[in-house]
Amino acid sequence: MAKIKIDISGKVAKPQVVVGIDLGTTNSLVAWVNPASGAAEIIADAMGALVPSVIAFGDGGVAQVGVLAKSGLVDRPDRTVFSVKRLLGKSYKDIAAFQSYLGYRIIDEEKDAMVKVQVDDRFYNPIELSAIILRELKQKAERVLNADVLQAVVTVPAYFNDSQRQATRDAGKLAGLEVLRIVNEPTAASLSYGIGLDRDKEQTVLVYDLGGGTFDVSILKIEDGVFEVLSTKGDTALGGDDIDRSVMMHWQSEQVVLSELTAVGDVHRLRLLAEEAKVFLGANEDKVFVHVFDLGDGSVVDLRLDYHGLEAAARPLMLKTKDCIAAALRDAQLKPEHIEAVVMVGGSTRYPEVLKLLSGMFPHVTVNNQINPDEVVALGAAIEADVLAGNRKDVLLLDVTPLSLGIETAGGLMDVLIPRNNKIPCKVGREYTTSVDGQVNLMISIYQGEREMVSENRKLGEFVLKGIPAMPAGLPKIEVVFALDADGLLKVQAKELRSGVVQHIEIKPQYGLTDDQVEKMLLEGFQFAQADIQTRLHQEAINEGQQLVYLAQRFMEKNANLMNAEEIEGTKQRIVALECLLQERAEKDMILSAVTDLNDYTRPFAERLMDVAVSAALKGKEI
Repeated sequence: MAKIKIDISGKVAKPQVVVGIDLGTTNSLVAWVNPASGAAEIIADAMGALVPSVIAFGDGGVAQVGVLAKSGLVDRPDRTVFSVKRLLGKSYKDIAAFQSYLGYRIIDEEKDAMVKVQVDDRFYNPIELSAIILRELKQKAERVLNADVLQAVVTVPAYFNDSQRQATRDAGKLAGLEVLRIVNEPTAASLSYGIGLDRDKEQTVLVYDLGGGTFDVSILKIEDGVFEVLSTKGDTALGGDDIDRSVMMHWQSEQVVLSELTAVGDVHRLRLLAEEAKVFLGANEDKVFVHVFDLGDGSVVDLRLDYHGLEAAARPLMLKTKDCIAAALRDAQLKPEHIEAVVMVGGSTRYPEVLKLLSGMFPHVTVNNQINPDEVVALGAAIEADVLAGNRKDVLLLDVTPLSLGIETAGGLMDVLIPRNNKIPCKVGREYTTSVDGQVNLMISIYQGEREMVSENRKLGEFVLKGIPAMPAGLPKIEVVFALDADGLLKVQAKELRSGVVQHIEIKPQYGLTDDQVEKMLLEGFQFAQADIQTRLHQEAINEGQQLVYLAQRFMEKNANLMNAEEIEGTKQRIVALECLLQERAEKDMILSAVTDLNDYTRPFAERLMDVAVSAALKGKEI
């Protein structure tokens, strides 16, 4: 919803828009509810709706995000960062299993600290990197809508823990956004489909969300406009990227020389080809994907894959998702026949075996896959943003905590105060006492996880309740209260009831940022803004030039048969001239002049071709 303000000079300021953001592992999107139609819409520009979650760092350290950054995965893998979402809230030990697939350098000096990515002599943590992507989405929305975007709802996988949720909120703050709510992706998807908006209809819905890097399944009960998550189950390291790697490993097992590739760029080329094969066969089950792979030493390897080979490579991952569905049903104490609707979410659900799996498990219902699976989460986030902006009252969203929360008790046991799948927001208290005579201090250690011993769970924080009156063991009455807010973020308070001594803590996850760190980063951004502005303007001119070259080349590929020889040659000459300036990193004004020249030259026949297309579409119709 847009809000218009008048500044003190009497001028009409830009409207303020609240957006929904799907911050994805592979691709990210931003959406809004158009006040004119009341419908959620994806915000797209000339480069399309999807913004690849890829960051390429130029020689000056200026970041480029999206479609054009993807070329760096092959050309400059050490300066091109992807799969940032997998790093959020993680230590080096957490990501050890897949860090070998990343071309950029991850620092592992402190194995229990938040990971850092090194580019040149600069170090970036995953929160800063996520903020770069969020800032790009914010700026994209502002350009397209000609509005200010200051607030957003951001989605996360339902299985994200407290550290990862806090890291996402911190990233939003660094990007200049007030994050109104962190919403589970499957929950947002259900809103997008409008399931449950009929207040007279009760439904139990299963949402299957398979993205590029994460998978989760949620079971929702929808009654009287209230969305209640009964259970969630998932894997933060399972997605379409893993199918790509399975295909790549299949090729490496067939061609030993491929397993001996050492150049990071070559490995990424192979991975991107695996993704291309998956997409091709997903739409052409009866065909064979064939490609000649250049090894770079004058020799080549023939790559082949049919649908049977793809199915074999992906089968273990499909079975993992099937096990998650069964676990979510058990947690919700439901059987498959109790599910009344199934929703498919995430670009990786285009793989045909997903629909076969779900149709086989739930043959009595229609599987909902009509909305673009890449867009469904962002659209739902926009609807929730509209709710929080106060523009609609017909939806009330309740979520659950994905992991149990509790404290350490005698013997290192985990005493759970808030069990997993408990509705949030919520507040729970429990009384404890001392175990030693005369004890005046009590350490409260907070953990998250499902194991019986705290040593097997994730420690979130600790504090000491001081000043307990000296009494025999068992006499003090200490109340510990857990308060979990709507974003799944935790506050803990301990109070000795006889004396009134109280202490509390707002949990700052081990891998989040403190308020001081966030403020320091924001302050540095302001301090160096003036010094950086010329570099940024130059880079923005380069970005604009690269986008125009990309779009012009695609235009020619699609419309060459409708252009005459002079138009084709004139366009090619101007593209080459602009490319030369970009390669030389020429001055900003020279690049912008070449951009204008190419734009002005192509505009007349681009408009002519548009008229031809419109005429063809209207042929035989009366207006």
